[in-house]
Amino acid sequence: MNCPQCGAQNPDGAAFCMKCGTPLTPNQASQRQGSPQSSTMTSSTPKAPIIAPIGVTSLKCPNCGAPISPKFGEMVITCEYCGSAVTLGADGWSSIQKQTMLPLRFPDKDPMMVKIHDLMDKGFLHRHLQEQSTLQEMTLSMVPYWIVSVSARTQITIPNMMQQTAQTATTAALMGVVLGGLAGGGGGGGGFRPRRVWTPSLPPLRLSLGTARLGMFMGGGMYGGGARKSEEMDNNYDFPVVALKALTEYQPKDYSFNLADRTLFDVNKLPKGIPILNGDVSEDDAKNQAKTLVDQAQSAKAHEKYHMIQQMQTNMDVGSTELLHAPIWFARYDHKGDRIALAFDANSGALITSIGLE
Repeated sequence: MNCPQCGAQNPDGAAFCMKCGTPLTPNQASQRQGSPQSSTMTSSTPKAPIIAPIGVTSLKCPNCGAPISPKFGEMVITCEYCGSAVTLGADGWSSIQKQTMLPLRFPDKDPMMVKIHDLMDKGFLHRHLQEQSTLQEMTLSMVPYWIVSVSARTQITIPNMMQQTAQTATTAALMGVVLGGLAGGGGGGGGFRPRRVWTPSLPPLRLSLGTARLGMFMGGGMYGGGARKSEEMDNNYDFPVVALKALTEYQPKDYSFNLADRTLFDVNKLPKGIPILNGDVSEDDAKNQAKTLVDQAQSAKAHEKYHMIQQMQTNMDVGSTELLHAPIWFARYDHKGDRIALAFDANSGALITSIGLE
């Protein structure tokens, strides 16, 4: 049997081409054409929910039937023939319902080296940094990310500065009355003589400190039990969680992929030779990690907006997930024994993370 795609000779009854992976049966061919070429982000034909138990060492791709051999620890595997992905969950191996990719728009090394040069040599202290560093790695890979939809609502309690200012002014006025009475009060022969209390040896600082303490007492505390107000900060995230533990140091903190540019995953649209990495972070672990990262992102945004925060609490709702394959350029340099590592989005050309650049 000859492959209609590449012409390679295959055994009779083969389900797929041993050279290029093209399905060789009508049912498989139509199934393969219906998935990656669809214009929507979800497959019109539901895939098998469970295809193998936990602990299996060999299984078949649910899309083209090609053999898949999970390596120890892998939880997200992409078929090297057709590009379909399977994931390991609590019930075993199952096909991923939503698998997408970002187009590769920076496939060449030279434009990325220009971006790296501009980044590393930025500023007076980093002048000629790239020239003085040794390039140890420059690779392009399709990296799997779990995209987790999270809605976050953060309740923030902050000091009401306007009300506290009014309280301070009132306290100062009252202190003026009290001190005025001490300074000029006491008419009559037997009245109070303030000069016996207010002497030049008494430092003005003690009076100011006493005034501040009285203001805190009358106003309910400087930033503790004084006037407060509440604010709510709501944000929706499509948070990317890298699905490979070996790349945890490159985990985005405040970076968002251009999801409007994504399409259904199609291995045939990728340049030949670009590695498609498998993952070892499960979907459930990615959801938990996304909640932690979103909580940190909410806290950072709150502290950027408010300088003084008395209390903060975030509630989150986790929605749908999808597996996104993003083209990533990795660059690693050695600078006098120090490591500099960079990760660039090869779809947008933007920097995702940097290590060793302060």
